[in-house]
Amino acid sequence: MVRTYFLLLWTWTRAAAAYPASFALMTLLGFVTAGIDVAVILIVFANTTTLAGFSREEVLFLYGAASLSFTICDTFVSNIDRISQHIKAGTLDTFLIRPVGAWIQLTADRFNANRVGRIIQSALVLGYAIAALDLDWRRAWMIPVMVVTGVVIFAALWTFGGAMQFVLTDAPEVANAFTYGTQQLSQYPFSIYARDLVKGVTYVLPLAFINWQPGLYALSRDDPFGTPEFMRFLGPAAALVLALLAALAWRQGIRHYRSTGS
Repeated sequence: MVRTYFLLLWTWTRAAAAYPASFALMTLLGFVTAGIDVAVILIVFANTTTLAGFSREEVLFLYGAASLSFTICDTFVSNIDRISQHIKAGTLDTFLIRPVGAWIQLTADRFNANRVGRIIQSALVLGYAIAALDLDWRRAWMIPVMVVTGVVIFAALWTFGGAMQFVLTDAPEVANAFTYGTQQLSQYPFSIYARDLVKGVTYVLPLAFINWQPGLYALSRDDPFGTPEFMRFLGPAAALVLALLAALAWRQGIRHYRSTGS
């Protein structure tokens, strides 16, 4: 299954690389475009020294961790939001009769390797923040755990979004609100948001485990909202539960799909 997935990615990558100048330009454009969010953070800190009690490097750390998880998912999973197009066109049937799972095929469909520029940009920001901060290296193990947890959570959200299309059919923007909207939400310290919102994205939809709760541990910071210390370590468990629920939703969507007959 994994081998098939990467073969599909390689096929689309070879097709894109057939035009090397265009491929390189689009990769560079993705890198530059991703820098707009960093520019906004830098502009904010050009007028203040802290944001809700967090320094510029700490905000860049939180941004880099969330953005790295998101861009990895955006590159390797986000194409699943094309499922509404396949449902309307009747081409989803071809994915279902092949010996490889529909989820694998849809996430690899029209894979765009140019997005790797955004991954590089996020990794550089995170690397800079780690180097600039005086982190307790006994807590550094949380950083890769945080990134992987974020990848699983974002992948689950995209899967939920894909499953929703079996019902909504023509509303991918609803799913995008949970994926791209979540990425925007997680770029900044959650201390800038209202307490009720933070409770919702901690205990209902576990977005706080993308970078906020584990990030507080890595930065040796207390939670301004007073959540217990053990919450810093619940990210993998929260991601696993969300992934299982997303897999169930996806399975139900596939099970109840009705072909267009075209």
